[in-house]
Amino acid sequence: MTGAQNEDRWFCACCGKPLAPANTIFSYMGMTFSYEVMRCPGCGMVLIPRELADGKMAEVEQMMEDK
Repeated sequence: MTGAQNEDRWFCACCGKPLAPANTIFSYMGMTFSYEVMRCPGCGMVLIPRELADGKMAEVEQMMEDK
């Protein structure tokens, strides 16, 4: 999901609606976790912040690859 930042707000590149925080469930190779991310209320696309991608998601990926 890409978006444009305007006055500290993110907007959906697909439908132009402002993103809003929403608890979202992520799943990878049978492991699931939830995290609050910015999500479009129209189409449901999410903006994954760098700290989530480099942190929790990388941790789950590494755990699965080590098995």
